Amino acid sequence: MSRNLQSVCFLASTAPEAQAAREDLIRLYGQTSQEEADVVVALGGDGFMLQTLHNTMNSGKCVYGMNRGSIGFLMNDYRTDCLAERIEAAVENAFHPLQMNTHNDDGSTSSALAINEVSLFRQSYQAAKLKVEIDGHVRLPELICDGLMVTTPAGSTAYNLSAHGPILPLEAPLLAMTPVSAFRPRRWRGALLPNRVSIDISVLEPEKRPVNAVADNAEVKSVLRVRIAQTEDTTARILSDPDRSWSERILAEQFAD
Repeated sequence: MSRNLQSVCFLASTAPEAQAAREDLIRLYGQTSQEEADVVVALGGDGFMLQTLHNTMNSGKCVYGMNRGSIGFLMNDYRTDCLAERIEAAVENAFHPLQMNTHNDDGSTSSALAINEVSLFRQSYQAAKLKVEIDGHVRLPELICDGLMVTTPAGSTAYNLSAHGPILPLEAPLLAMTPVSAFRPRRWRGALLPNRVSIDISVLEPEKRPVNAVADNAEVKSVLRVRIAQTEDTTARILSDPDRSWSERILAEQFAD
C-alpha cells in the first residue's frame, strides 16, 4: 500500500512531551484532518495508542505511533526526520478486537470492544465466584478468584503477562484465558482457546460477590453475565517500523529478562 505523507493527521495525548512533538511535526510536515487522512500518527504512550486504534477502527486508516509516553510497547521510536520514508516502509498489522456483551444487575445491557483484553474483577473484599462456558459447554462450574481475563495476542504482553499468562505470537489464532489470584480450582492456571469460540462467564452469588467487567478501558459495574467473542466485521490497523515490528516485539518479549 502506498502511503502519502500529505494525508497524515498528527494526534497527541495530553502529556506535555506529546503535545510538543505534535507541534514540531505539524510545523515540519503540515496537518490533514483525521477524516481526510489515510494515516494517523499517534504521539503518546500505549494507552493513547489503544484509544486511537479504537477511534479509527473500520475507518480504513492505519495508525503509526511514536513514543512520547513511558513504556511505549506499541509505539515506534520518536524521531522527526525521514517520516515519509518510515511510514512508507512500515509493516502493517490488521486485527479483529474482542466484543464484550454484558447483562447487568440493574437490568441493562452493554457492549464494548477490546483490543487488548476483556477482564472481570471482584468489586469488593469478597472473591469473585464465576462459571465459565466455552461454546455452550461448562468448563469451570465454579472458579473462585480475584479476576479473570480473556486476552488477544496483541494484549498478551500487557496485563495478561503481569498475571503470569502466556505470551501469544501476533499471528496465532488463539485467545488466552488467565485467572487473577485463583483460589479454586487451586491448580488451574488458565487456558489457550481458539479465537473462534464464544465465551460465557456467569457471576455466581452476585449480591454477595459483585463483579465489574472491563473491555480495555471501558468498565461496566455489577455484571451478571458476560459474553466474549472475537469480531469478524471490525478491524484495527497498526503500522510498525520493519526493524521493530509488532510481531518481533512480542517474540522478543518471550526471551526478555
